Amino acid sequence: MTEQVGATLRPEELGAELGAKATLVQFSSAFCAPCRTTRRVLGEVAGMVDGVAHVELDAEAHLELVRRLNVVRTPTVLVLDGAGRIVRRAAGAPRKADVIAALGVAIP
Repeated sequence: MTEQVGATLRPEELGAELGAKATLVQFSSAFCAPCRTTRRVLGEVAGMVDGVAHVELDAEAHLELVRRLNVVRTPTVLVLDGAGRIVRRAAGAPRKADVIAALGVAIP
């Protein structure tokens, strides 16, 4: 985890509404093969768990956020709680079980 854990992201910054319980934010890039796998895994988890949203952001189109949050590789996944506070962060393609476990921190 890095110092960005605890920072808050607003719907306007993401271009999407936050999930009622949690939001999975994925930073991706155009030619990133692991990003496609991550999109599928996060989409499946969001579909399985009520109140969880998945938002995918193109890193190049969101450079201000990338710099502010120190995103240095894609995919990078942030887990936000219902208020938009970053509670977990990971780089690389996550396993579904790890994403579900991380949601335990975001969903009280």
